[in-house]
Amino acid sequence: MSLPSVSADVHATAAGNRRPDLPRLPAPGKAGRAARRLAVPCAVLVVWQVVVSAGVVHSASLPSPAAVIQAWWAWIFGPVTPLAWYSGTWGPHVLMSLRRVMIGFAIATVAGVGLGVLIGWYAVIEDLFDGTINFLRSVPMTAWVPFAVFFFGIHESAAVFLIAFGSFFPIVVNASSGARQTPRILIRAARMLGTEPRKLLVRVVLPAALPAIFTGLRVGMGLAWVLVIVAEMLAVQGGLGYALWSAYQFSRLDLILAAIVSVGTLGLLSDRLLSAIARRVTRWQTGLTGL
Repeated sequence: MSLPSVSADVHATAAGNRRPDLPRLPAPGKAGRAARRLAVPCAVLVVWQVVVSAGVVHSASLPSPAAVIQAWWAWIFGPVTPLAWYSGTWGPHVLMSLRRVMIGFAIATVAGVGLGVLIGWYAVIEDLFDGTINFLRSVPMTAWVPFAVFFFGIHESAAVFLIAFGSFFPIVVNASSGARQTPRILIRAARMLGTEPRKLLVRVVLPAALPAIFTGLRVGMGLAWVLVIVAEMLAVQGGLGYALWSAYQFSRLDLILAAIVSVGTLGLLSDRLLSAIARRVTRWQTGLTGL
């Protein structure tokens, strides 16, 4: 008589991925999840506005959200004039930063995923490259800025180099870890089904490493947006980092905050895009979440 109850508990646990004897919260709909995700940002904005309006913090030290939005609006939609860099120039700065991030991240992805999977699967490749990679990734990326400026000059390639070089390390480390942890049972099953040894890397190891690879890509994308700001502040002209530094030189804290929010928003959208691609590519994982 106990078997049906045990079976029911197992199926309930697999379906809900939690113990059946614990109370369950009702699953929120899409609107409920969206409201939860917006709750903390909205609360921060309200507290920020109240603190500034009440005079707890002077507006010269911290502009109110309304002031930041007003400056941001002029930066996006204002008339473009040679004497006002902060009017109507947001779009071109965003496009410059986005182009640099995409080029650098694409280079890092191709190099990091390819080399990382080889390092994780072939011991000879690991012996050749693992020590060098771990040595280089221990050096702070800001230390490479003078080298990039000296080698490439104040040029687009300096920013692309810094973004690609910095994003490469989390991608290669996660890709190698994912390939190294490929379940041996998958290898044996593939061999029993007739897969040739030379095809195991593409047919078994690479798919098994995809979750770790996408984790590295997400970390690398976040780092790419950090590095584009560093590069544009110090190594190239134009872009959100350049605008942020210009705002600092003109003591425009409202535009500094607008630039920070712009970078954060672009980074969030990039991460959401990668997450959506990862869910689609690794949709076979959804059958294992309840096990």
